[in-house]
Amino acid sequence: MKSTPGERITVPTQQDLTVGQLAQRAGVATSALRYYEERGLIASRRTGGNQRRYAQATLRRVAFIRAAQNVGLSLEEICEALTTLPEGRTPTKRDWHRLSRAWRPRLDQQIERLERLRDRLDGCIGCGCLSLKACALYNPEDELSTEGTGGVLLEPGHDDDVSARRRRRR
Repeated sequence: MKSTPGERITVPTQQDLTVGQLAQRAGVATSALRYYEERGLIASRRTGGNQRRYAQATLRRVAFIRAAQNVGLSLEEICEALTTLPEGRTPTKRDWHRLSRAWRPRLDQQIERLERLRDRLDGCIGCGCLSLKACALYNPEDELSTEGTGGVLLEPGHDDDVSARRRRRR
């Protein structure tokens, strides 16, 4: 094996996984793994032929990334969470408990938002549109624009009684 000064080349072990093997076992595309690596979420070693090899523990790290994405975390937030681990190691049960506890409020908000959407789905999507004459959440003069963009009536903490909200504004 030839190497240049400062180049780190490792010989794969039996526990190392190719990018294809890791993708298959983790249930993600190889392009996603390369992207995670580019973002610093996972790391690989290179063989003498410059092929990626991943430690078997990377499976747990990818599972962590996917679980965090399902919670709604961005890759930046996931990267930040992973940087709290010593020496970039794979999350342990204790790490998972600590980090997932911090995501609980976010999940609670998502659940509340989905329940509001489910409960209003047959009447209105809470978009604040002016086009529906029979809309239970009719928004004349676009008065809801002061409360934010998008479906503000679906956001947690918004009053379900639109007429009460209008009375308070007057």
